[in-house]
Amino acid sequence: MGLLSKKDQKLILDPLADDNPITIQVLGICSALAITAQLKASIVMSISVLFVLGVGNVVISLMRNIIPSKIRIIVQLIVVATLVIIVDQVLKAYAYELSKELSVFVGLIITNCIIMGRFEAFALGNGPWRSFLDGIGNALGYGVILIIVGFFRELLGSGTLLGFKVLGDPIEKTGLYAIGYENNGFMLLSPMALIVVGLIIWVQRSRNKALIEEH
Repeated sequence: MGLLSKKDQKLILDPLADDNPITIQVLGICSALAITAQLKASIVMSISVLFVLGVGNVVISLMRNIIPSKIRIIVQLIVVATLVIIVDQVLKAYAYELSKELSVFVGLIITNCIIMGRFEAFALGNGPWRSFLDGIGNALGYGVILIIVGFFRELLGSGTLLGFKVLGDPIEKTGLYAIGYENNGFMLLSPMALIVVGLIIWVQRSRNKALIEEH
């Protein structure tokens, strides 16, 4: 961070905590509910959004002075749709099984409120470098929450992480299962993702009273 000014550092660091797009701005909740039953899917979706938002912010910033205001939303949708198609094709080429698991949710990145919000609120009014940092910061903030939720849902719901059995074998009754532990199937249901996100919001705001006053 030594190469960045304090203002530039804030563009990356603020979305990780005090201005997180999911827990503070309450954006991008749909994917947090839909694809976080597995940690691998959470990580891949986070990387996908990181690419789309980082590159997309730069493209919109470079075009900001030539985009007619009446069609700016259409242009933004074209940019994000193009980037999402690239992500989708890469996943199909190199991680086909995972691309099937993510299914339509990769395509729904196009309508992710975080991406369109940053295009409209930041990239249209700032230069490419600061827009890039803003995109990376918000994507990281989004990804951190997805990974945390995916970690607990897969661990408690399936007893695995990234597909590896970390709590033991439930069939052979090894590890924690030997003492009577059972996987919590409710963790694999979408409502539990909302509850986990709610707990993260509660912890975050209880540690920072200023957030409670502002929001």
